Amino acid sequence: MQFLLALSSAVYLGLLTSISPCPLATNIVAISYISKKITHPGFVLLNGFVYSIGRTIAYIILSFILVKSLLDMPFLSHFLQKYMNKVIGPLLIIVGMFLLDLIKINLNISFKMENFNKKVEEWGLLGAFLLGLLFALSFCPTSAALFFGGLIPLATKTGSDFTVPFFYGISTGIPVIIFAFLISFSTSKVSKAYNFLSSAELWARRITGIIFILVGIYLTLINIFKISLS
Repeated sequence: MQFLLALSSAVYLGLLTSISPCPLATNIVAISYISKKITHPGFVLLNGFVYSIGRTIAYIILSFILVKSLLDMPFLSHFLQKYMNKVIGPLLIIVGMFLLDLIKINLNISFKMENFNKKVEEWGLLGAFLLGLLFALSFCPTSAALFFGGLIPLATKTGSDFTVPFFYGISTGIPVIIFAFLISFSTSKVSKAYNFLSSAELWARRITGIIFILVGIYLTLINIFKISLS
């Protein structure tokens, strides 16, 4: 039951990551760019699917490396086993504050490769895959907070160095495929979908931030200050 809850949380975090303003805009621009010379809707959708696979694999590999390293290093593994319950509360509070924009850091790790982007069209599906792989590593504050402050601790706590990151990675690709479908058949619907997801993301992020802070306070009181709330 606990592991199923972890998988559900990973899916939710993945969806929230993918519809965050920066990744969402990047995904739409990338799919539009790699498909602008394609006239057949089916190939546009295929390009979006391959781009989504690239993003998914990037998240899975990065998560696997980080979680595997944390679990396999004796010192870190012992530290996490001993102090994870005490760390998770304050960490959730900090992540929640990021999601509510109470803490702001100008973070934009991106790849500026104009020459590479120009070659994407020539490379076809391979270009779409590589673009997805690289753009997944372009973290903004919100996506970084969800990935490093939400997914990695979740995967580490459950001892899952592949399954939890896999579900997270797969879920980040779902909105990408949806937008690829909209672009391939009706570009006029993209702006409507974008506005809807932007509005949904704002409220989902706020609700998630509040929940993270409340749960973080609860865990901090129990695990650090030993205050029983029952």
